[in-house]
Formats: sequence, structure tokens, C-alpha cells
Amino acid sequence: MIRRKPGPVPGGVPMALTRRQREIYDFVCRFIDERGYSPSLEEIGAHFGLSSVATVHKHVQHLVDKGWLRKSWNRSRSVEPARPGDGGEGVEVPLLGTVAAGAPIEAVEVHETISVPPFMVGRRGGTYVLRVRGDSMIEDQIRDGDYVVVESTPEARDGETVVALLRGEEATLKRFHRAGDRVRLVPANAAMRVIEVPADEVAIRGVVRGLLRRY
Repeated sequence: MIRRKPGPVPGGVPMALTRRQREIYDFVCRFIDERGYSPSLEEIGAHFGLSSVATVHKHVQHLVDKGWLRKSWNRSRSVEPARPGDGGEGVEVPLLGTVAAGAPIEAVEVHETISVPPFMVGRRGGTYVLRVRGDSMIEDQIRDGDYVVVESTPEARDGETVVALLRGEEATLKRFHRAGDRVRLVPANAAMRVIEVPADEVAIRGVVRGLLRRY
């Protein structure tokens, strides 16, 4: 879980919160930890039973004014926890093409960069981004056209969402499970089949650490 602290405000000390403001701040932190992207005002309102977006905006603006939240970089009317040293600036990381959330496709690499929030970036040179094609991970809220932020690593734990290369040429995005000398690559879509292959036919190219969505 990502630990967050309130961002800097005049005098260097965050201002106190009301009970409702604290609840909204905690919800935003949990939402990002669980899903990898910021909630919209509508999603915040739905969680707290607030039908008026204007009311949600008022609560959120108070949190922004007090230095606990800042406006999200990648989504209109969305927010994320303010953290010391963030500066609101993204980190440029390589965009290495497309990965299939569906049937595996041929791995394609391009030479571009994309700006990523600092809290999603691990060790220098060890993070990259892929654009998602397909809907096999839709139940994990990873949709066609999204961008996944990936930590480059050849190892993964059971249950992690990975970028896997099959037989050295087909890239796919799935949940990883090892079963003896075989590997199961499991979609988050009940309508799609599990891919099960010998472990020596699978190379882990990274573990998903975050999600970007543009509107």
C-alpha cells in the first residue's frame, strides 16, 4: 500500500480536517491504492451518497485549499493526495507500445515517452508504460485504451498482474499463477479462457504498478 502524507501548505503544517473531509481524503487514498488511478467527483459522491456534484466539489476544494489534495494531472474533475516533493510534475518514462488484454498479440515496441505521476514510478530506469488493447482485464477495471505502468522485473508473485511474453513473441496482460512446472495466465473476464503453458514458454517482462486513463 502506498503511504501518503499531506502536501505542504503555508507554514509547512497541513490544516485540520472536518470528519467528512477526513472521510473523503481516506476514500481517495484507498481508491488509488486499490485501482491505481484517481476517483472522479461522481465516484466520490456515489460512495458517500451525495447526489450533488457541486457538494462534492465543495468538500474536495476545501481539501485542496488545506493542502491535503491536489488536482489530478490526468483526469478532469479528479484529485489525488498531495505529497511533499511532488511538485505536481510528471516523470517521463518510456512508452513501449501495446500489450494485449485479450488474445496475445505480437510484441511491438516504439520509442516514445509518457508523463507518469511520481508515486507510480519505482527505481530509475525500471518503469515503462504500455497501451492496453482488448478487454480481458475489464473486471480489474483495466479497459481497452488504458495505459498500464509497469515495473520491469523477471519475477512475479501469484496473483499479480503481469506483462508476459509467450514463446518469445506474443505479449499479453494477465494475472500470474504458477502451478508446478506450468504457468496459468488468468484473465479478469469470466467470458475468456485461461492460458496455461509450460513455465519455460513464459517470460515475465514486468508487474503492473499503476493505471492511467485519459478522457
